[in-house]
Amino acid sequence: MREVLEYIEQNQQRFLEELKDFIRIPSVSAQSAHDTDVQKCATWLKDHLKNLGLHAEIIETKGHPIVRAQGGNSNSQNDTPPKRLIIYGHYDVQPDDPLDQWKSPPFEPEIRDGFLYARGATDDKGQLFCHIKAVEALLRTRGKLPCEVLFLVEGEEETNGDSLADYIRQQKPELAQNLSGVVISDCSMYDENTPAITYGLRGIVAMEVQVKGPIKDVHSGTYGGVVGNPATALANIIAQCISADGRILIPGFYDDVRQLEDFERDNYAKLNFDDQNLKKELSLRGLFGERNFTTLERAWARPTFEINGIFGGYTGQGNKTIIPATANAKITMRLVADQDPKKIGKLVKDYLQAICPDYVNIQVSEPTGEKPVLIDIHDSLVQVGMEALKQGFEQDAAYIRCGGSIPVVDTFWRELQKCVLLMGFGLDTDGAHSPNERFRVQSFFKGIKTSAWLLDNV
Repeated sequence: MREVLEYIEQNQQRFLEELKDFIRIPSVSAQSAHDTDVQKCATWLKDHLKNLGLHAEIIETKGHPIVRAQGGNSNSQNDTPPKRLIIYGHYDVQPDDPLDQWKSPPFEPEIRDGFLYARGATDDKGQLFCHIKAVEALLRTRGKLPCEVLFLVEGEEETNGDSLADYIRQQKPELAQNLSGVVISDCSMYDENTPAITYGLRGIVAMEVQVKGPIKDVHSGTYGGVVGNPATALANIIAQCISADGRILIPGFYDDVRQLEDFERDNYAKLNFDDQNLKKELSLRGLFGERNFTTLERAWARPTFEINGIFGGYTGQGNKTIIPATANAKITMRLVADQDPKKIGKLVKDYLQAICPDYVNIQVSEPTGEKPVLIDIHDSLVQVGMEALKQGFEQDAAYIRCGGSIPVVDTFWRELQKCVLLMGFGLDTDGAHSPNERFRVQSFFKGIKTSAWLLDNV
């Protein structure tokens, strides 16, 4: 690996400038005004991968295009096909507003205090580019790759598009050939000094609730005490769903929850998470959650019930003494291993309808969701990934879970039945989706070295 690492060291500045060029394209998939930019970004990426010597193409879809590029060891000395590794990423980014909170223009990358600041720096252009530059380093120093590499890079991740999922299902027989696994770097390290493999993701169920009372808003003096208030009814319904300490009260909700194993509890304890730092970071008086679980256990391995928005009635300046006609809430639940989104969705919908008081009507939208994911840490690809992180970051890696969801992970696992390696190079504090998004420059270079080591040992 010496010549590969030397190549990476010698080309660091060029790699960084190329990443800046990639980031300058405002590929905001959620806004139709940027459709041309999204297409431009896909073309830029395809051309860049082609110039490295990969067979690269744009796959048109009903939405934004997929960039596919592959290459391998063409000098194989035997008839056994080389093992394949799929590398996933996305080239689309979040909108840049609110603009007035950016310290530098979001699509003009700027380096400050050892970080590259720009929209897409960590989510996901910077992390994806680590793998691209690792492939370049291997090809330029050896003329071939140690395994076949297939990049699948989508342009709809930030809009929850399903074009890539459809493509994976359609091309499953071909994609699964000689597959060792899938690598995704759209997640985080544990902290700035500790690289990590993410082996668990929470799933999600989402729904909307509307409580209806009178046919229109009515005077609270004339009708108060006679006509039931939908906002009050909604508040009472929600209060029957979750306790003051975060325990979900819906019968049967916890039936399938997989309990933490002893090694997981021990592992989380060794990470020495500092509750005080979290409270300081978010200006909190205290933390919230189920008793008898630590902060990391609650955030990574326990389900949740959240009100994402609640609204109804008059919210303008001053008072308006009414009983509102309707009240609404947007609800999501994070799920953990063995919980099924369809089962939980039905359970919650039925419960909400059952506890609704008879003086109002309730409408609950059809639940939507994604399954939780738990990856076998003993899989050989995970073990190679742990060693690659140790080599690239010169630090032992940790096993962590993530409280969020990455729907494509379940798609890859369900369709291809191979390990998905979640190897993040960014940080939770990088501000993905927020103003002043950033990516540590040294993590970018270390990520390239990690990827090169991974590819060399798959």
